[in-house]
Amino acid sequence: MGLRSYIIVRILLTIPLIMLLLSIVFLIIRVIPGDPVLLHFERKASEEAVEAMRQRLGLDKSLPIQYFEYLGGLFRGDLGRSMQDFSPVSEQIFSAFPATLELAICSMLVATTIGILLGVKASESYNSLKDHLIRAFGIIVYAMPIFFLGMIFQMIFAINFHWLPANGRFPPRLTEPRGMILFMNQPVGIAVWSFMIGLLCLALHVGLLRMKGVRFWGQGSTISLSHFMIVWIVGFTVWIVGFSYAQLNMSGVVRVSTGLFTVDSVIEGNILKFVESLRYLFLPSLTLGLVLSGVFIRLTRSNMLETLRLDFVTAAKARGLKESTVTYGYALRNAFLPILTMMGLQFATLLGGAILTETTFSWPGLGRYLVDRINFRDYTAIQGAVVYFALIVAVVNLIIDILYAYLDPRIRY
Repeated sequence: MGLRSYIIVRILLTIPLIMLLLSIVFLIIRVIPGDPVLLHFERKASEEAVEAMRQRLGLDKSLPIQYFEYLGGLFRGDLGRSMQDFSPVSEQIFSAFPATLELAICSMLVATTIGILLGVKASESYNSLKDHLIRAFGIIVYAMPIFFLGMIFQMIFAINFHWLPANGRFPPRLTEPRGMILFMNQPVGIAVWSFMIGLLCLALHVGLLRMKGVRFWGQGSTISLSHFMIVWIVGFTVWIVGFSYAQLNMSGVVRVSTGLFTVDSVIEGNILKFVESLRYLFLPSLTLGLVLSGVFIRLTRSNMLETLRLDFVTAAKARGLKESTVTYGYALRNAFLPILTMMGLQFATLLGGAILTETTFSWPGLGRYLVDRINFRDYTAIQGAVVYFALIVAVVNLIIDILYAYLDPRIRY
């Protein structure tokens, strides 16, 4: 089976997987104690008011009807409305996701940097004091509860020294970063967006050519720099023409915003907001990254020990190459595939919401959102969050499989 066929099969298999997961969650959340109808009333209400609210929430119907109505909305791209405030669940999820994404990216950077570097150092000093200390560190940080480590950091850095904030995502005295507003009827705005669309077209083109096995440089290369420039110019031109035509019916104002406060601060050009975003992000990222680094320390160490014993490493050392070149340029590259898999799985889990970390630091992400929805027995929001999480895991796993085939040509599907 070729890579393209494998991708199609994986996408098709994702659909029944999500359906099965959604069905299980649908049944479980309806058997747990609690009635979402009663949570809308602060005091005892009349039976008529309770029944009216039950009908409004759609809970007066039988379970099969509720199930198939929700599936019908899901196939239309509608995750339903929250049972708490009746706002669209998709909007709530998308508003909480950027905070989770920002925390996940920074935490993974901390975890992989610490884990891979210490894992390599431990493998180089096998069975020495340094190796034992690094292994002990990995076991301790991985076994330590996240909320306990988070509270320790809060006690030290926030309460005692007042260096960093204890919780939250951004100081309330400042307005949150909103990115940059481009006036598309002005030359600067058109140029910026055209440049971005040109780069996007170029990236997609390169990806398709790589899947076909086209070489970009070195001997046998069939692609020149002029080829890339033509693709970029085509995308650039298409965007200018298309958007210039759309200006007839648009106000010409576009907000460039990612929802990531650190990135939006840079786009906005506000250094103060950027520094404050980093200050609020530092403690939760460090806490979560340290705990996850224990996994990467052990995994990197074990794979590097196997790789360093292989013949090609011995041959590289015999040719007189530097130790660092052999370790990082040869051995680590060949030992990286299992590490890459773990990075993908951990990152997909983090994108579903780091519940303990977000709760400890009052971080307004998907994990905290899901906990609040469970406490309120918000069936629709819980189901929507589970579907969203399943899609994230499926997409990340698919990307990891594609990277596997790219990094190791011996792998065939």
